[in-house]
Amino acid sequence: MVLPILIVNPNTTESMTRGLETMLEPYMASSSLPRPTFWTAPSGVPSINSSADCDTSAHACLPALVPLLSTHSAVLIACYSVHPLVDLLQPPCAGGAPPGPNPVLGIFEASVLASLARIGPSDSHAFGIVSTGTVWEALLAQGVRDFLLGRRRGSDGRAAALDQFAGVETTGLDATELHDAPAPLVRERIKAAVKRLIGRAHARGKTLGAVCLGCAGMAGMDEMVREACVEALGEERGREVQIIDGVKAGWAMLEARVRVDL
Repeated sequence: MVLPILIVNPNTTESMTRGLETMLEPYMASSSLPRPTFWTAPSGVPSINSSADCDTSAHACLPALVPLLSTHSAVLIACYSVHPLVDLLQPPCAGGAPPGPNPVLGIFEASVLASLARIGPSDSHAFGIVSTGTVWEALLAQGVRDFLLGRRRGSDGRAAALDQFAGVETTGLDATELHDAPAPLVRERIKAAVKRLIGRAHARGKTLGAVCLGCAGMAGMDEMVREACVEALGEERGREVQIIDGVKAGWAMLEARVRVDL
């Protein structure tokens, strides 16, 4: 029997989980796999805005998630961070529990892999991340370095790809503010961050080939990113930039893996 994929929102905000479900609905409708389970943290933090929040949410989620591992084929951690749950749920998982499903994937890691796949091993193209609060600039940049250098559990290392990483730019708005702040302000902040990222790639002699949406709460904001790319690069080149949503990328990767294992 094919088991469903478990999609984990490790914060307590149910509306974010519903947003994930809405975004993935077209993909689920065309899939022959069982409908995934969407899960929200029962306690912890309403929005993950720091590495300390990541640790708090992992501590709150882990005991409730371990019993679900045996009834799911794979796990997607829908938080754009180097989230501890990605490693903690790898088999053998915490507390001596039976091995969990393989693979366990975070949307951060999925977006990096998808970006590299889209731009290829090119000397002329780079990828970067647009995220929320400024705290993520250093955290995500270090996360990319650790992942590509093979310092993370389950990472085989792609050191050569580090030269293709343009960096991280942020909006100064946290995940909840992306939806609560006035729409014109959100648009202005996202577009400004994208244009700075394009500038960083250009300063290194590269063209920005892919932009990762660095927050699960950015779902549906592709159009703002595209608008900034077109304004900065022109119509043709601006529309060539790949916009990578880690949730969609992670779902596609896990769905493919489950199919291979059938």
